[in-house]
Amino acid sequence: MKVLIMSADGFEDSELLCPYYRLRETGIQVEIATPNRGTIQGKHGYVVTSDMIFESVKPEDYVAVVIPGGKAPEQVRLNAAALTIVKHCMQKRKPIAAICHGPQVLISAGLLEGKNATCWQGMRDDLIAAGAQYTDKEVVVDGNLITSRKPSDIPAFCRELMKLMVS
Repeated sequence: MKVLIMSADGFEDSELLCPYYRLRETGIQVEIATPNRGTIQGKHGYVVTSDMIFESVKPEDYVAVVIPGGKAPEQVRLNAAALTIVKHCMQKRKPIAAICHGPQVLISAGLLEGKNATCWQGMRDDLIAAGAQYTDKEVVVDGNLITSRKPSDIPAFCRELMKLMVS
């Protein structure tokens, strides 16, 4: 079982690292895809090595996708291959977990129309403009979609991701 984390420079450190280690502690293989080869650096200085670029990802190899927030989603959403990955996962009803600014990727992929979701407060209007029903709470689950607002929501975010992983 493998999960893909999609990110770029400027990620919110805890929103990438907490799900990464939570999944790994349960024996799930986690791989990180980024726009470019090498490393990415978080807002608070953590450096993470990419396993592959978005163009190399075979979405059928993964059971779920995690999209951390911070400034990284602004870069991820501009990558056509990244959008193809999340579209595949939505079509196949694989869990997609996006926190903070992570839903920006889903907005650019056109995946939030009619969905219940949450996000960082500053992008609430973007979520609504994309056709989503915004709710201000720590985690919102709508089918295979899991969204959360901020780092303090990580326990609920990870809890709901793990629930979908075992169902």
